[in-house]
Amino acid sequence: MLALQKDLNKSAFEAYSTEIGILYEEIAFIRKNLKKWSQPKRVKTPLTHTGSKSYIYAQPYGVALIIAPWNYPVQLALSPLIGAIAAGNCVILKPSEMTPHTANILEKIINAVFDEAYIRVVQGDKDVSQALLDQHFDYIFFTGSVPVGKIIMEKAAEKLTPITLELGGKSPAIVHEDANLNLAAKRIAWGKFINAGQTCVAPDYIYVHQSVADVFLEKLKAAIVELYAEDPLKNTDYTHIVNQKSFDRLIHFTSDGTTYFGGESDEKNLILAPTILTDISWKDNVMNEEIFGPILPTLTYDRLEEVREGIKQSPNPLAFYFFSEDKSLSTKMIEEVSFGGGCINDTIFHLASPYLPFGGVGNSGIGHYHGKYSFDTFTHYKSILKQTTKFDVPLRYPSHKNLKFLKKLWK
Repeated sequence: MLALQKDLNKSAFEAYSTEIGILYEEIAFIRKNLKKWSQPKRVKTPLTHTGSKSYIYAQPYGVALIIAPWNYPVQLALSPLIGAIAAGNCVILKPSEMTPHTANILEKIINAVFDEAYIRVVQGDKDVSQALLDQHFDYIFFTGSVPVGKIIMEKAAEKLTPITLELGGKSPAIVHEDANLNLAAKRIAWGKFINAGQTCVAPDYIYVHQSVADVFLEKLKAAIVELYAEDPLKNTDYTHIVNQKSFDRLIHFTSDGTTYFGGESDEKNLILAPTILTDISWKDNVMNEEIFGPILPTLTYDRLEEVREGIKQSPNPLAFYFFSEDKSLSTKMIEEVSFGGGCINDTIFHLASPYLPFGGVGNSGIGHYHGKYSFDTFTHYKSILKQTTKFDVPLRYPSHKNLKFLKKLWK
């Protein structure tokens, strides 16, 4: 926890609830089920294969490379590592150089527990990542930005290496006119501003129905004050921005639209207060890339068709959040919008369940993990048919008689 505080000023509560506690649950879930998952599984055999038995064997890919990000440097390094180990792989783990204290602790812990021939931590900057990608791996797991994800995919393609890409995108939160505004405001504020907005599934922008927009914004402002105090810059538990480059980028975004709330900053300590922007359009800079910080642009709508068209400006978000009391309308939105995963009447909580796969689609990533899905990601399922030698079915062998019989059988 001290390393996380040094790198990002994460509070003990955030460190445990968003990094460490999730890992405990993941480990417990996988340990409980691993024996069942890893055993050869007998499956049905068709009539045409009479005399044989069919099995699926779970086999590790071999040596996996895991490249972890800086925003949740413990959880997003160790969660895929747990799955890779469970599946029986050897692993090279590359933590982010942008959170050096946490990277050093991870290396110290892993070296103390595992033989480096089995699990090894390799630290360094992008040149080290490039050198690793030039090696041959049996699987690559990357969490990070879309531009870097494209580079990873290109390098993997050279050696036909299977990959998982956990990327991001602009994840919308939609507040419909019938939503519970108090809960919507508090849950969006929590999901957006935890870790100072440096979360790949944080609500990146809000669409709020214009009939409730004014009331909702006041409730959102109140929720932020409740969670982070009147002056977040003096809140010692409020997470800081990771570095100067990210801070400068975020400050640039605050010039878009109108600052409805927040906007205060402390450059010396890399702190940016939770900020709500209004009078925003898709032409603004803040709407042209993932924000990855504590800035929340808000747009209004009359019809949900406007929302669907807006989302198409930055399609396939990693997450999608819809607030409404109308179950049929919620189902309709789930079915009509392409996104990785999400919540109805909540934010972020879906990724903390080991029963749900976590991953993107299209621009937001390839593949998924968590729980059984982590085991599956790092596993090659080998199909085996065990044939009898007690007799030989003649239908497989070419003859006009067998052809007529096969046509009847397969019809």
